[in-house]
Amino acid sequence: MTEEATPLSTPQDRSEAAVSESSEASEKAALALASALQRELRRHGRLYEDGRPAIGDERYDELFQLLRMVEAAYPGAGAENSPTRAPGTAVAAESFETARHVGPMLSLDSSADEADLARFHGRIGEKVETPAYSVQPKLDGVSIELVYEGGVFVRAVTRGNGLEGDVVTANMRRVSGLPLQLSSEKIPVPEMLSVRGEVMMYISDFERYNEGLTKAGDEPYVSPRNSAAGALRQLDPAKTHRRNLHVCGYDLLGITGGPDFTSYTEVLAALESWGFRLPERIERLGAVDEIVAYRSRIERNREKLEYEIDGIVVKLDDLEARRELGSTSHHPRWAFAYKFPPRKAVTWVKEIEVQLGRTGVVTPVAHLVDTVIGGVTVRRASLHNREELVRKDIRVGDRVVVQRAGDVIPQVVSVVERSEPFVMPDKCPSCGAGIVEDGPRSRCPNRFGCVEQLKGRLLHYGSRAGLDIEGLGKEVASSLVDEGLVATLADLYALTAEELEKLEGFAARSAEALVASVGESRNPPLDRFLVALGIPEVGAAVARSLALQFGKLEALRTAEADELEEMDGIGPKMSAAITGFFSEPRNAEAIDALLARGVTPVSSARPALGAVVFTGRLPVTRTEAGAIWESTGGSVASSVSQRIAFLVAGEGAGSKAAKAAALGVETVDWEAFLERVELARSRGEAEEAG
Repeated sequence: MTEEATPLSTPQDRSEAAVSESSEASEKAALALASALQRELRRHGRLYEDGRPAIGDERYDELFQLLRMVEAAYPGAGAENSPTRAPGTAVAAESFETARHVGPMLSLDSSADEADLARFHGRIGEKVETPAYSVQPKLDGVSIELVYEGGVFVRAVTRGNGLEGDVVTANMRRVSGLPLQLSSEKIPVPEMLSVRGEVMMYISDFERYNEGLTKAGDEPYVSPRNSAAGALRQLDPAKTHRRNLHVCGYDLLGITGGPDFTSYTEVLAALESWGFRLPERIERLGAVDEIVAYRSRIERNREKLEYEIDGIVVKLDDLEARRELGSTSHHPRWAFAYKFPPRKAVTWVKEIEVQLGRTGVVTPVAHLVDTVIGGVTVRRASLHNREELVRKDIRVGDRVVVQRAGDVIPQVVSVVERSEPFVMPDKCPSCGAGIVEDGPRSRCPNRFGCVEQLKGRLLHYGSRAGLDIEGLGKEVASSLVDEGLVATLADLYALTAEELEKLEGFAARSAEALVASVGESRNPPLDRFLVALGIPEVGAAVARSLALQFGKLEALRTAEADELEEMDGIGPKMSAAITGFFSEPRNAEAIDALLARGVTPVSSARPALGAVVFTGRLPVTRTEAGAIWESTGGSVASSVSQRIAFLVAGEGAGSKAAKAAALGVETVDWEAFLERVELARSRGEAEEAG
């Protein structure tokens, strides 16, 4: 924001004095001061949202805090429409809402191998004669959905699970390069526009930010992407602003009432005319050798860029051909990420540390002499497991080759100069139990008596993937266990603010906030609860399938292996892990204890709707249509059989419609499909209400 004098720009070091003086004055004077501050903050808020800020962020935050202090001292000064109460005000939120994306935010099929690129081109060539591609650098940032209504920015949603994510609108308003109002100077602005973009942190800003964390004794971030993701998850938009993030727009997720584009080249031109910054050095190419040469040019100039990239993206330019090719549940068939090989550097191993995870897995990690790879300082590298450690024979003092790729902890790939061998411990470094070998992994078998495993389970239970308990981080989880306040997950729900205040780092407010956050986790969606329990082999996708299939926790706890194996994606190994988890007496006790403390997972069940197949031209992509049906609890099949519920046929339906008729499978059009979706949702809501 541009600095400009204002009659209410009280310096921070005089704020408390100003409030003190106002508290000694009459209530009338305090009300007048609050009213003036409210008017001024509303004015600057409008200017900021219009993209015409008149004061800097620090000055705005200063005035905002002063108003907060006045309103706290004089409760009568807090008007209902005060900026401190208004929705959308750039202040700390208590949690994030979630929203469904206008269109699915899929991943990309990717490889660094030229042969895989050639195979991708070959598959496209089978469907499209002389394909043309739009080729651009692959930004290594955080995907974001940006929604506009009537040309005005109204919502930003993180990628999340690809179908829905967290609403981070207030934070995105603090990101450089975001157009708050679309320009209609060249191309008409649509009624509704959903743009997919990438949020990035420049390497120089990342290094400065990490340096500050290190000086403060905090753990630095692994990569600019990792830091950008953390910034978007801040509940206080002012903290997001301090990371100095930037955003590029590069594709559409949905559009209503706008131009009818025929090519991606037209889409990019429209995005630029509406005010979005685009990725640099976009070219239109057609042959594999041209694409390979383009990647080489981009890689040679990689170090000159202000931000990180990890390859190039190759996208079919013809939008009609894209619709025909469609997508898998993971990625579009018309795009390919041609990645760079991992970057490497040579350094020395200072120390090898053994870390213990929540499941008892013992992992060796190398501490390195600081080295810079791709503009990022690397201090640690994964050694994976005992088998890899022995195979590579990594030793303290070795000179090693380290590679870094993406957000993962860098890896030691080979030894340049040898030192003395490192020997993995034969006893758990936490509880002293004898370590057992589980394939390539070393594991502590003392699941219920090992303190470090308990800390790991507690941290996982409250993590974002689990029940998202705000304030239950690594240090807090460790303190709760070390001080004897938590010996089981259920003990979380017996914590009091008074107990927490006695722990280092807690004050009254933070203690009350953690107790409140724990309390809010008592009614989690069943799938989130299953993830939080840490059932082996069960991630978010499997947990959602289990929740939809069984509906209630008790039904899943008593399920047999053959019932589980009837589900798509669950084989003997996974079913054994699930049934074994629930049949283990101490796991059953832990779950019963949680239920006794009032934890009540919310049913995710929906009517058993069966599978459907889509064919022909539909108003949306088949991936989007599938997501609509799956949101009701149904599933999507790829071929017509007597086992499917019905076929959804759009214009130009061919052999699938004929096969459905021959098999006696019902065929419906798009409108009838949407009616069934609404009926299924209303029935599901009625069941939950009942």
